[in-house]
Amino acid sequence: MPNSPALHTTISDPCTVVCLHFLGGSTREWEPVTALLDDLARVVALDLPGFGDAAAVSGYSVEAMADHVAAGIAASDPGGRWYLAGHSMGAKVALALARRAENGAPDLAGLAGLVLLGGSPPSPEPMSDDKRREMMEWISADAETRCRKAGEFIDQNAGAPLGEPLRTRAVEDVLRASPAAWTAWLRDGSREDWSRRIGILRIPAVVVGGTEDADLGAAAQKALTLPHLANGRLVSLDGAGHLLPLERPEAVASLIANLVSGEPLPKSEAPTVPEPYRALIESDRVNTRLRAALLARTEPDDPVYQPGCLDPVELAQLRAVVDRVLPQDGMSRIDIAARIDARLAAGSGDGWRFAKLPADGAAYRAALRTLDAAARSVHGMRFLGLDGGAQDALLTAVASSEPLCPDGPEDGLDAEAMSLWFEDLRSDAVRIYLAHPASLARIGFSGIGAGGDDAETLEGFVRVGIADPEPWEPSALKKSSTLGEAGR
Repeated sequence: MPNSPALHTTISDPCTVVCLHFLGGSTREWEPVTALLDDLARVVALDLPGFGDAAAVSGYSVEAMADHVAAGIAASDPGGRWYLAGHSMGAKVALALARRAENGAPDLAGLAGLVLLGGSPPSPEPMSDDKRREMMEWISADAETRCRKAGEFIDQNAGAPLGEPLRTRAVEDVLRASPAAWTAWLRDGSREDWSRRIGILRIPAVVVGGTEDADLGAAAQKALTLPHLANGRLVSLDGAGHLLPLERPEAVASLIANLVSGEPLPKSEAPTVPEPYRALIESDRVNTRLRAALLARTEPDDPVYQPGCLDPVELAQLRAVVDRVLPQDGMSRIDIAARIDARLAAGSGDGWRFAKLPADGAAYRAALRTLDAAARSVHGMRFLGLDGGAQDALLTAVASSEPLCPDGPEDGLDAEAMSLWFEDLRSDAVRIYLAHPASLARIGFSGIGAGGDDAETLEGFVRVGIADPEPWEPSALKKSSTLGEAGR
């Protein structure tokens, strides 16, 4: 198979890519990708317990599979820098291994990036009970039924018919899978909730989904997997289904090549406080306690902030809501949602709440669940998968106390409570935004300098004329601020 022109990438330090397959797959699904990568990277594909050449190996939980793969990685000796590519079931195992690596596991040292293809997310995999039941029933049926159903399984998971011999080999892999492993994944492994154990990872990652993948496509990846990756990038493959290494080997190989060659991912930056305003903060016109608080607020937000009240998906959803309420253009941003979560986790609110609402943390979690349920009811996808216009429409309904959906979650909020929560959220967001010194500089607020530790010896505001600032007030604050524009 000839190399794609997109793969002519210079890699100064050869690396290893460890590849994990989908439910019913094997190492053979990676052969088209391996051929395209050629000498750009060394590819090591591993069979998960119960599948391929490891069909007789037991241990079907996510933890047991991660143990099996970790042993395989150690045996393959990937060297100083290596990458992990996980497809579907293999992606959930890959995320568990990435968490171990970031926690300092010595046998996983050197892991430098992830490629997650149609990944089973850290949370329970979105699949109907009827579909699970039907798949578990036929895997142990008679040989004729198993053969027919295996073919249907492969066909249904491809965006377009697979050519030969790929289809035949894929069906063969399904048929040689251990029925016990197949059933265990559908019944247990895919339902394991690793959301809080995975948390948010700092490792660079590319998350890929096909537009024709009904359960684990691009929208599901954006809503359920991407929130766990502080340095993640989503790639949507138009017309592709779930079997991405078989359907789009060129695209998959190109994404891997770009990741291992060090293609940088975009990063946000902390807002910059203009020097004249920073000088005012550090002057004796600002009292010690206020100065400490203001300087603390200028500290960059942790790009790998681990939520304390919300889970990673809820935090990502809150970030999306805040972006609709108070957009911050450009790369200089205050992570308002993370600061709200930190306040919720610490229990340091403003001292009051609407009687209709539960405690602040419970109210936020219930409201986000209700909003997500409404998005699925109205649009058939989670809130994080919607475009800005659809998100705005739902939030407008919330603000107007309109009922969102007839079958909301039992532990959700009704229309009145949602409206009250949204009022609280907007207040929290604006308060945090305006408390940042870059925002204060942008609006030209000099009130912080109206006194210091010894206010009796320092005059405050004396001049009251138009365009007649005090000599100590910094000038041109609005022009010199680099904080991104915010509005609406």
